[in-house]
Amino acid sequence: MGLNIFQRRKILKKTNTLDLVPYRRHEHEINEKGLVELIVPKFEKKWMRKFFISGWRKDYFKIKLDKLGTETWLAIDGKKNVKEICEELNRKEEKPVEEVEDRVSKFVSLLYEQRYIQFRQLDEREK
Repeated sequence: MGLNIFQRRKILKKTNTLDLVPYRRHEHEINEKGLVELIVPKFEKKWMRKFFISGWRKDYFKIKLDKLGTETWLAIDGKKNVKEICEELNRKEEKPVEEVEDRVSKFVSLLYEQRYIQFRQLDEREK
């Protein structure tokens, strides 16, 4: 069935986030400002969408990301670990490496807790 948010946080506390390889679980759109909007279904199961959502309502939420969130989301490709993503973003931002690593680590942890991304290394623990 999957882990709840508290179990997911516990796993992250025992793991070095920088070594993990994230991959996206949801689609996205880029808005007129050039920022990413995540498209997150209101229900995971298709039958629940049909049963609980009337015809005139959207069956998804849009989660709007800021500039760093957008750059981080677009850098997540399922191949690079978080440290490599931080290095890539640091070349663009030219901020102290520690600041970028701290912000990106917190952001991807939040994405993981909310089930917007998954980490390759944690797939087995979730089953």
